[in-house]
Amino acid sequence: QVQLVESGGGLVQAGGSLRLSCVASGQTANINLMYWYRQAPGKAREAVATITSGGNTIYVDSVKGRFTISRDNAKNMVHLQMNSLKPEDTAIYYCAAQKPNLWFWGQGTQVTVSS
Repeated sequence: QVQLVESGGGLVQAGGSLRLSCVASGQTANINLMYWYRQAPGKAREAVATITSGGNTIYVDSVKGRFTISRDNAKNMVHLQMNSLKPEDTAIYYCAAQKPNLWFWGQGTQVTVSS
């Protein structure tokens, strides 16, 4: 099993920045992909950013140029730097990790962007 714990959420004004962090513990060997997902009230959960073990990244169009995902494999951590935040970025943000045929999820951290 892998345990994921997120931190760094909070309340910020539009245009501001937040940095989310996620630390993985337990059986962390062979984690390939790590993700940040988000879920806004009344909406489906969506993948915001993805990073491979080699550092390749993918972003949803709505955050390109504003969010940056990074990964520290030695510390089993993944971060999401969020700049130029917009009210529509308000959501619960979840860290996820993928091994072959297995997914693990954190409990989520609330991000609220006020206009």
